[in-house]
Amino acid sequence: MIKADKLSKHFGGIKAVDEISFEVNEGETMVLLGTSGCGKTTTLKMINRLIEPTSGTVFINGKNILNQPAEELRRSIGYVLQNNGLFPHYTVAENIAIVPQLLKWDKARITQRTQELLEKLHLSQDQLHAYPGELSGGQQQRIGLARALIADPPVLLMDEPFGALDNVTRASIHKEFNALDELKKKTIIMVTHDVQEAFELGDRICIMDKGRIIQSGSPAELLFKPANSFIIDFLKEQRLQLEFKTIKLTDVWDQLPTIERKSNTSQISADEGLWTALESFRFASAENLNILNQQSKEIKTVSFDQLMTAFYQYKQHKSHG
Repeated sequence: MIKADKLSKHFGGIKAVDEISFEVNEGETMVLLGTSGCGKTTTLKMINRLIEPTSGTVFINGKNILNQPAEELRRSIGYVLQNNGLFPHYTVAENIAIVPQLLKWDKARITQRTQELLEKLHLSQDQLHAYPGELSGGQQQRIGLARALIADPPVLLMDEPFGALDNVTRASIHKEFNALDELKKKTIIMVTHDVQEAFELGDRICIMDKGRIIQSGSPAELLFKPANSFIIDFLKEQRLQLEFKTIKLTDVWDQLPTIERKSNTSQISADEGLWTALESFRFASAENLNILNQQSKEIKTVSFDQLMTAFYQYKQHKSHG
């Protein structure tokens, strides 16, 4: 759906982005991850021509973005900003309706689509006549997402979309983001400096430094097959937590022992991450956990120690594989 080929942006003698190439498949979420100044936001802005590239090309759905008017291109791409980018003197309804009005939608169509999104994003009808300043940060961010999604664009660009939110609000919005059916069919490029966020939301992650992509891959590939010492050091501080969140119970299924199922024990799906299982032990008084494999319909009952043993066996296998 999106292909960048040798994309560069120079500001004077500074190479903000230096000949990077990548592809994003249809329906995939790709995260550009890196520290401040690595070139990730400049890369994002070149995709919808808020910044014109010095050299290189970007294709969206096979079309060169430079061969169409910039305004037309931007109307076909959803764009979500860190501080939501809402117009403070417009009501919520007016903010959401900006792109449909540019596309000459009639009022009934705008109203119907707005209602649809309000329901999906857990926003109330009463908030349509409010101004952004009267809403919480989480509500403002949902409005920003509604505005980006209303015209149903195939591509969504997100620049540090949850960066201004507190940790509790951010965690709940991450869950909503992963569950929202509107986003499952979108091709998304997201920029973040938050490693946990990248691993939680990205199908694929490009780690950038000094205008270049150092490594691109799935969360598991970055953790277990790092390209070089830069990637190892970049992920080092949060590595264990990232592994717990990246590895699913289905991944360690073969390492889990088969013992007699115990009653009065919490049960979770094997499709959940290891992190969820560990939290179940933390918040439940039971010493064992029943894990249901949806495909085989088999249930395994494990203790905390058995789960951790399976995790370390899996890691050992991955590092030698």
